Amino acid sequence: MWNRSEVKENGKASFKRNYWKSVIVAFIYTLFFTSTSATFKNNQEQLSSSFSEEAASDPSFMVILLVALGIVGTILIILKLIDLFVFNPLEVGCNRFFLVNQETDADFPELLHAFKNNYINTVLGLFIRDIVIGLGCICLLIPGFILMYSYRMVPYILAEDPTISAIDALKKSRAMMKGQKWACFVYDLSYIGWYILSLCTIGLVGIFYVNPYKQNADAELYRRIRG
Repeated sequence: MWNRSEVKENGKASFKRNYWKSVIVAFIYTLFFTSTSATFKNNQEQLSSSFSEEAASDPSFMVILLVALGIVGTILIILKLIDLFVFNPLEVGCNRFFLVNQETDADFPELLHAFKNNYINTVLGLFIRDIVIGLGCICLLIPGFILMYSYRMVPYILAEDPTISAIDALKKSRAMMKGQKWACFVYDLSYIGWYILSLCTIGLVGIFYVNPYKQNADAELYRRIRG
């Protein structure tokens, strides 16, 4: 059984040993994945706001609404394709960087690992993961939450072994996380103080310390659970 304090200490040591590269890679990871989610949310909120303000007063609003739906729908499809074929493999590349960084000073070419090694398999594996977790969240919050932790290790598994099939990567993650979900949840909660401090500093502590620290510790957590 892994020890939370040891995981965090080892992650912190790896982070400090390769400080600036860890900061940059963690920033890339955070920038891409939070900006995509924010864009989805903003488009939905803007469309909803326009409907509530104009629907009752403008007779031609239905035409405008259909055009707006078409534009927003197209944007969302494009964003999803970018997420599927660029951001998801990049997520694996970032995880690959932090995995390598636990043993030696990792370098930026690790970010492109998934694009050069069994690319389609990586795309498929993370696509299935996203679909399964998404369906769980649509049904109920708790099943979605459980599924999120069940398949938490998929990007690390694909980063470490690009030859493993997409389905086997999901099965392996589920097996690894059996009996580990609650401990991992508590581990994630242990960073809440750092996140609050990051908010108080307009994200600066997050960029230069918390995010790269946790990304390194997360990679160490995978190594401990994998055994």
